[in-house]
Amino acid sequence: MTEIPVFLYHSVSDDPPSWLAPYTVTPAVFREQLARIADNGLQLVPLRRLVAALRGGPQLPPGSAVLTFDDGYADFYWTVAPVLSDEGLPATLYVTTGALHPPGGRGTGSLLPPAPMLNWRQLGTLDALGVEIGAHSRTHVPMDTVYGKRLTDEIAGCKTVLEDVLGHEVVSFAYPHGYSGAEVRRKVAQAGYTSASAVRNAFSSPADDPLRIARLMVRADTPPQVFDDWTKRRGAPTAPFHESAATRAWRTYRRLRAALGRPVGGPPRGRGQE
Repeated sequence: MTEIPVFLYHSVSDDPPSWLAPYTVTPAVFREQLARIADNGLQLVPLRRLVAALRGGPQLPPGSAVLTFDDGYADFYWTVAPVLSDEGLPATLYVTTGALHPPGGRGTGSLLPPAPMLNWRQLGTLDALGVEIGAHSRTHVPMDTVYGKRLTDEIAGCKTVLEDVLGHEVVSFAYPHGYSGAEVRRKVAQAGYTSASAVRNAFSSPADDPLRIARLMVRADTPPQVFDDWTKRRGAPTAPFHESAATRAWRTYRRLRAALGRPVGGPPRGRGQE
């Protein structure tokens, strides 16, 4: 079978801010989902192994899956990391650098609403523990609605900041809201990233685009049966597939709103994320 589940989480918490609650699972549910992944014979592998396979390297073992987390919420440090450490599981954490802050201080600013975020010291600890740290832009702006120096700063500037703090190269990127476009992906490659994750609510595959890796978003309202189907590699499309007319129309609308100074930040209903 060629379907590769790449799971996308945001927050794992019992008490998230109201705006984040739809994108949050409780610690108990998270543990249940990890157990379901194992019970159905999936093997969690580091993202870099999937990327290597997509770029012509060694193929993944059958039944491989990947864990990813977006934004950089503080619960990753306090809740997720201990679980991953106990189970010996790999994961990639994509962080929005403007939302992180120095201990006791404030971040440089992002479009994310207020929420408890990681600080830079915690990020360094996670990196030392073996969590792969990836970039998720500076401000969490939809990448296909900005251009020129702003786009470069969101992509390359984010990479520079992370590398300066962590002391090593950062090669993984994730598009805020999953949105990219051909020019954005070109800029990501030029900045030196070897992979970038979208959303698409689909399985990845050996034929997937390493600069547009498909992921399955796990939400608070993801039914247990749907998650079980994903772990059995069914119930979702498999990338690559052609962009729908609805996705192209949604991008045009968002770009128009951004040009008018009234950007739309979140995804449309359904499978509209790129």
